[in-house]
Amino acid sequence: EAILDQGLPYTSGPQWLAENVLQGRHVLAVAGTHGKTTTTSMLAWVLECAGLAPGFLVGGVPLDFGVSARLGALAAGQERPLFVIEADEYDTAFFDKRSKFVHYRPRTAVLNNLEFDHADIFPDLAAIERQFHHLLRTVPATGRVVSNGLEEALARVLHQGCWSEVRSFGSAVSDFTAQGLHHAFDVLRAGQVVGRVEWALSGEHNQLNALAAIAAAEHVGVAPATACVALGRFQNVRRRMELRGTVAGIAVYDDFAHHPTAIRTTLDGLRQQVGQQRRILAVFEPRSNTMKLGTMKAQLPWALKEADLAFCHTAGLDWDAAQALEPLGDAGLTAGDIATVVQQVLAAVRPGDAIVCMSNGGFGGIHMQLLQALAARFGPG
Repeated sequence: EAILDQGLPYTSGPQWLAENVLQGRHVLAVAGTHGKTTTTSMLAWVLECAGLAPGFLVGGVPLDFGVSARLGALAAGQERPLFVIEADEYDTAFFDKRSKFVHYRPRTAVLNNLEFDHADIFPDLAAIERQFHHLLRTVPATGRVVSNGLEEALARVLHQGCWSEVRSFGSAVSDFTAQGLHHAFDVLRAGQVVGRVEWALSGEHNQLNALAAIAAAEHVGVAPATACVALGRFQNVRRRMELRGTVAGIAVYDDFAHHPTAIRTTLDGLRQQVGQQRRILAVFEPRSNTMKLGTMKAQLPWALKEADLAFCHTAGLDWDAAQALEPLGDAGLTAGDIATVVQQVLAAVRPGDAIVCMSNGGFGGIHMQLLQALAARFGPG
């Protein structure tokens, strides 16, 4: 308000970034409702392993780098430095309601997936699709758009107009596909095996993230086989199924999932990892603006399907979480404070269970509280 009152010049963060950091660089932007942070980190790591010294800006901390941002450098044989950026569709600023990513002007754009989110600023999915269309209009004809072939919403975005080369991934008829289990799979380009990924990650979502990163890296000269080798060494990102500790065989994970689809995807991946014999205890906090509004509360029972027990922290909600979780029966519990959530989990947990805490915030340090409570009950280690 003081800036406006004094008539001082001002700009938004995305615009400043575009003018002062991204200008003159080959920008590789990763957009989508889910998987942006992980895919951005994968792509940056692939380029790093290929000797291309990329700059990057990630909405998390890639474990391979230990930092969320760096400028990068001009690598030998490159016309311009590379910069990988997580491209968010949220609005730019109070005075600029366009999505942040329209400022970035990528030469390589990844469209990972698309569904309704950010109910506080978008009225419907069509409004978000329109912003993705605006993003595509900023990609030059010599650029590349990498799009998830499984996503109907992205197909609609492309149908609105795309003037760049398009490479698809994920579907049976896509340019880039995968064959095999999610932790060990062959990568095919145009039906031909071009590499193999063997890693510690689980879930179909991470397999799709990998295909997106491989297709994007190819646009700047990285062979898919080289990308596959790099992904085999990828360590993931903090707060993406990050193991925080183990007590009495009880693993406590931290995950950033906050949208129902992300919660479902996280739990599906964990189920693949732990199998059917171990129980999964899902502890979640509906903290995002969309979840606080209750827009997607009806999807929570579906999202929590793979959890044997679900514990919801209800502080700050204007809707009845207990009612929303009624389809789960006795498997759905709610509490208004974290201490009670911890006690609920402690009363239900058994040795060998997997506990995953999901929130887009710090969740009041519940991970350490759980580990301390577990150690007090079962003994350390």
